[in-house]
Amino acid sequence: MTEPTSPLQITDFRFFWLSRFLAVVATTGTVVIIGYQLYDMARADYGMSIPEAALQLGLLGLAQFIPLMLLTPLAGLVADRFDRRHVAAISISVDICIAVALAASTAAGVRSLPLLFALAACHGAARVFVNPALGAIAPNIVPARLIPRAIAINSIAWQGGTVVGPAIFGFLYAETPSMPYWVAAGLLVISAIGILLVRPLPSVETADRNAHPITQITGGFQFVWKERFLLGCISLDLFAVLLGGATALMPVFARDILEVGPEGLGQMRAAPAVGAALVAAWLSFKPLQHNVGNKMLWAVAAFGALTLAFGLSREFLLSLGLLALLGGADMVSVFIRSSLIQLNTPDDVRGRVSAISGLFISASNELGEMQSGVAAALLGATGAVVFGGAGAIVVTLAWALIFPEIRRARTFAPQYRQREPEG
Repeated sequence: MTEPTSPLQITDFRFFWLSRFLAVVATTGTVVIIGYQLYDMARADYGMSIPEAALQLGLLGLAQFIPLMLLTPLAGLVADRFDRRHVAAISISVDICIAVALAASTAAGVRSLPLLFALAACHGAARVFVNPALGAIAPNIVPARLIPRAIAINSIAWQGGTVVGPAIFGFLYAETPSMPYWVAAGLLVISAIGILLVRPLPSVETADRNAHPITQITGGFQFVWKERFLLGCISLDLFAVLLGGATALMPVFARDILEVGPEGLGQMRAAPAVGAALVAAWLSFKPLQHNVGNKMLWAVAAFGALTLAFGLSREFLLSLGLLALLGGADMVSVFIRSSLIQLNTPDDVRGRVSAISGLFISASNELGEMQSGVAAALLGATGAVVFGGAGAIVVTLAWALIFPEIRRARTFAPQYRQREPEG
């Protein structure tokens, strides 16, 4: 039988890719609409000022992060102990219920900040189990030599979904506020079916399978902590995006600074994904192979500089262009980091390491939203974004010095010790 030359030639990977794409469309679109709905409600129904309403967006990020922080260790263990297809499908099913609840409450005119905070927190809890399971599936259905290309193609699913979801959902919300949530529920149903169509995965034999669950959970953290190169790559994203993320404040820019409404917000949220999807498409044909460490550092620094420029822009088209470039720079960093994690992590701890990586990413996103909201309350939206972009540049310079292993990484070959078998 001829060996596949592309992950897309593998039937299971096509089911997996479609499922992930639809899930991303639904979840990213939903998150955008929740943010806009909450900000608009704070301004219109609760009479809050712009800084006060911006702070609510920060609290929304915190509400989504708390369940992620508490449940991530358990989610990684579940992904390593049970069929990852079933874990993903069940978690997506929970998200379907949340989407239906959002649709029904919006259609019925039940508007309150506590309700949105509660449903957003439930969404965060469901997502914490989806991502480690999906992140650990690809290496089980794709040959190792095709993993970098599979990661690039997966990134197209992620970034493409991030383009389609916010853009379409913004227009749907402007037409009928409950419609995007109903659409999200339908897409998630198809996504859950798609992941179950993947053939059963090989069972994962873990060296510590008979150990106490707490021991297994801490084993994943110990693995990451001991490997400085891996720790440096993951934590760089955490602190750079924690400071440099402007996503949380986009409703402020859309409603009160650029004055483009929910339709414009959808385009703004989609713009970074457009840039990232184009870069991911290029990387799927021409994967990076040399000087990967330095390229990751330069990409993160560019992300910070473009964030700073976006904060100063007052032209909608210029802002969209800056956001697209920002997304492209972030994609380079994501591609390199994801390839290193997938290629250098043993399968028996891959679910836990994926969960830890997901926790760092979520911390950078959700806590970044909290940081942005607090900073906006103190400095204004523009000041918060400019401060964050400059902070991301400073973090990149600091990590280049603290983790010289990153600068010395020339290829995706293992840069650190492989774990010794236990027992």
